[in-house]
Amino acid sequence: MNEFGFYCVTAALVVAAYAFLVSALAGKRADPVLAQSGENALIGSFVLIALASASLISLLIHSDFNNEYVASYTSLDLPLHYKVTAFWGGQTGSLLFWTLLLSVFTVVVVFQNQAKNRELMPYVCAALAVVQSFFLAVLTFVAPPFATLGAARPADGTGLNPLLQNYWMVVHPPHLYLGFVGFTVPFAFGVAALVSNNLNPVWIKTTRRWTLVAWLFLTMGIFMGAHWAYLELGWGGYWAWDPVENASFMPWLLGTAFLHSVMVQEKKGMLKVWNLVLIILTFEMCLFGTFLTRSGVVSSVHSFAQSNIGSFFVAFIGGSLGISFYFLFRRLQNRQLEPEQRLTAFFSRESSFLFNNLLFLGIAFAVFWGTVFPIVSEAVRGVKVSVSIPFFNNVTLPVAFALLALTGVCPLIAWRKASVKNFNRNFLYPLIAGIATIPAAMVFGVMQPMPLLFFAASVFVLATVVWEFWKGTRARQAARAESEQGESWLRALYLLVATNKRRYGGFIIHAGVVLVFVGIIGSSFFRMEQDFVMRQGETARFKNYSFTFQSFGQRREVNKEVSLARVDLFRNGKKLATMRPEKHFHFKGEQPQTEVDILSQFDEDFYIVLVGWDDKGAATFKIYINPLVSWIWFGGFVMALGTLFVMMPNRQRRALARTMRQEVRHAA
Repeated sequence: MNEFGFYCVTAALVVAAYAFLVSALAGKRADPVLAQSGENALIGSFVLIALASASLISLLIHSDFNNEYVASYTSLDLPLHYKVTAFWGGQTGSLLFWTLLLSVFTVVVVFQNQAKNRELMPYVCAALAVVQSFFLAVLTFVAPPFATLGAARPADGTGLNPLLQNYWMVVHPPHLYLGFVGFTVPFAFGVAALVSNNLNPVWIKTTRRWTLVAWLFLTMGIFMGAHWAYLELGWGGYWAWDPVENASFMPWLLGTAFLHSVMVQEKKGMLKVWNLVLIILTFEMCLFGTFLTRSGVVSSVHSFAQSNIGSFFVAFIGGSLGISFYFLFRRLQNRQLEPEQRLTAFFSRESSFLFNNLLFLGIAFAVFWGTVFPIVSEAVRGVKVSVSIPFFNNVTLPVAFALLALTGVCPLIAWRKASVKNFNRNFLYPLIAGIATIPAAMVFGVMQPMPLLFFAASVFVLATVVWEFWKGTRARQAARAESEQGESWLRALYLLVATNKRRYGGFIIHAGVVLVFVGIIGSSFFRMEQDFVMRQGETARFKNYSFTFQSFGQRREVNKEVSLARVDLFRNGKKLATMRPEKHFHFKGEQPQTEVDILSQFDEDFYIVLVGWDDKGAATFKIYINPLVSWIWFGGFVMALGTLFVMMPNRQRRALARTMRQEVRHAA
């Protein structure tokens, strides 16, 4: 099986390289036969990569410890689902998984465009093939997943890192990779438009759903990773500006900017250059994120040991970036990316979207600099200088506030030039609601300026969303009343949203963003923590909670020893739950692992950690009170729901268009 997998990877590299050469030649010669050959080669490459992936999964499931990767990331006592998870739990396996997803997406693109975009497709296939070839070359020559141990084969494997043995880690990395790989498709279309000199907006319309899918998976991957950190690391938080956390956040920022700016190009024919720059940078940041995680160049709970793949990633990122911008500059010199319209006013939807993009880019650059600064300092001075959490918070919070405020402004401000009438109609009541939030929050004890501003901006944005739904529904009811076809309020609301999924789905996403911001501000500024040393039977109090240490016990499992405490939790005298924080001691690697217990409520989380114990029956607990954390997870769910709604087919609008065409034909 090892040899079969190795030959599949090697053959896939040859086939992908052939696909690149043939597709590039087909684009240059406008030869449909060569183009078809390149597409067939990419399908063949997918089959070979799928066979190689199936081989590695089979080796993992059957614990073939002759394979170096299997011996490093699985063991005999590892449950089956974690053996499968090990496919993306290590360096070489995750790179093969990345390549597998890319080959799947490539085949989907090929079949989607059999009868359209034929001028672009040879260059699209060439771009996808060259990225695929790079990863296959790394898997063949640098990080082979089918390397064997020979006589050094162990009787049992090392096992999967205990931190990764969590159900969120089963789904978190695949979502991130689906996001990373998904952005390769719009990048390939953008580069194809540049190389082919076919710069009409068809590439944006073709890749709109691809961009949304990639953005959705990346968003969900980030939330799942944050939730995993909250549950598994035992520090009471969910985001620490870890380099690998930043590696997923940076392409998300740039991808979000791209999703917003393409609206301006679709509506007004503007920001053509900007959109190409954004999708190129988004793709490069996806590669950079993979490089950070897989090269071990930064210290992180997510990254692997130092390896030799870093230089290959840096070379490919630099090469692909250079080639992309070379073609972009050529089109700029030929003045082929001139905007169809110009900005005519500072207060307009076009300028607000541009400002929104600049803020996203500003945060991305700040996070990038803070992430790479330790690497740069070590290369220049020989000393690795880390960048602490306060740097990221101080830089990003003011910009994040401006972005939050613009979230309520961008969708509603008028195109070309906003007027006082437009302001009064769309923003007067939401602005009053936002301003009124400040004294209301102060009554509840919120006195810090930053939380007050964020809460006010959050209410302002939510009010704009509610106000827009209300206005649209009332306008539809009024229009139907004039045509003597009355509608109830609920039916008018349903049809309003159903016939304009893109607009109102966007409002749902913005509402989710607001919930996330409220959760972040609440849990960041108002978190409380305290250590307690207690004996069995003792009761302690913290805030309006009381908790009693009832018992302590230990049990031995197959691969670990578990220490368990039982604590009864009360709030205002009423029993809420029995908390069971644990400490696991894994025999392999002798790694202690904290298993926290959390009571999640609407207003706050009670978070308890078993820190340690002694022989006299005393245990040390660390308690965190985290306000509004559950709002973050619910906000992420709302964002996902809104994105799925945006991507749904607009059957109502299509049916209406068909009806109108039939009426025109009947009248004629």
